[in-house]
Amino acid sequence: MSGYEHFREGTIRRWHHPEISLESIGLRSGMTFMDIGCGYGFFTLKAASVVGETGKVYAVDIDVSSIDRLKREATEKGLKNIRAEVGAAEETIFCAECADIIFYSIVLHDFRDPAKVLHNSKRMIKPDGKLVNLDWKKKFMPLGPPIEIRFSEEQAANLMKQAGFIIESVRSLESNFYIVIAKP
Repeated sequence: MSGYEHFREGTIRRWHHPEISLESIGLRSGMTFMDIGCGYGFFTLKAASVVGETGKVYAVDIDVSSIDRLKREATEKGLKNIRAEVGAAEETIFCAECADIIFYSIVLHDFRDPAKVLHNSKRMIKPDGKLVNLDWKKKFMPLGPPIEIRFSEEQAANLMKQAGFIIESVRSLESNFYIVIAKP
């Protein structure tokens, strides 16, 4: 895991805003959740608990050590509803029209080809599913990735629209983050 990845994952652990609990974005028992660019699975593990034994969680990340850690933690917690894979999000399609929620946590700007990742999501999401992007605001701050690689709320929403999604909401979370929720 790179230094930035450690930083990114550490920031997620330290920062938890009640507005972004997985239940607040509609995740419930029995659903299928996808964590694209999952890192070591901060949200993956939480989602597996929420969806329960009747639900499924798919997770993908390019970092082998992150996926290994995720699998170890899932085993330790007795979570058997997670399918975690090492791979590029640009090349990953878990299934067709099977996801209730596809989730990106401060990672959309990190993909080599964000447009392709979003097109893959369009193929995997159910017709009534949700696409959720939680990310850093595009402003200077001492935390987070360089401002040059960040997407503004408008840039993220436009990428989602270009992939065929309809923007449902764009909200500011505290001073450093935003969330965009879209439907197919």
